Amino acid sequence: MLPLNYFLFLQIILFLFITPGTPRIVIISYSMNYGVQKCIWAALGDITANFIQATLVIFVLGSFFLDNPNFLSIFKWIGIIYLMYLAYDVYKSKPKDINSHDYSEKSIFSFFKDGFLVAGTSPKAWAFFPLIFPQFIDFNSNYIVQFFILITTYMVLDFLSLIGYAILANKLIVWLKANPKIINTISACVLLTIATILVITQQY
Repeated sequence: MLPLNYFLFLQIILFLFITPGTPRIVIISYSMNYGVQKCIWAALGDITANFIQATLVIFVLGSFFLDNPNFLSIFKWIGIIYLMYLAYDVYKSKPKDINSHDYSEKSIFSFFKDGFLVAGTSPKAWAFFPLIFPQFIDFNSNYIVQFFILITTYMVLDFLSLIGYAILANKLIVWLKANPKIINTISACVLLTIATILVITQQY
């Protein structure tokens, strides 16, 4: 049994995923600095956070967040601080040599953690799931099955889009080899810009 307006749901999330938001900026930088394979762990962290968010807001916290927007504000500031840390980390990281086979000192858990925290502290995500998901679920029918169809679709497409960004970004290394700090500087500036926009515009 498909959820309500399932194909409209597909259109909405595909539009979201092709838009280069914070997780994709992080993936682009990590792809160029550490390679595509390491980005898989960051992408897994991202979709794990999304699954937990969706489960909590649909089955536990949905109405709570709507009635208590101050908690969204807390997530906002945690996210802003973490974005500033990531901007510094990205700027200071050393781009990998495309001919090198050395492994990065950054651990698999660290990649997973970064992906998880970027998605998990996103106020937009915490607002997206309680506001969007319920509109595509018929709660008079088997809503649990519908929920798992929606979240599985979301996670699979999100993961594929993140890896797609990683692969495309990795191809750019050839052109950026002569100026290896360019992408780090650009990525750091974008992350700081996103953090600044969140400070100015995200009011709950």
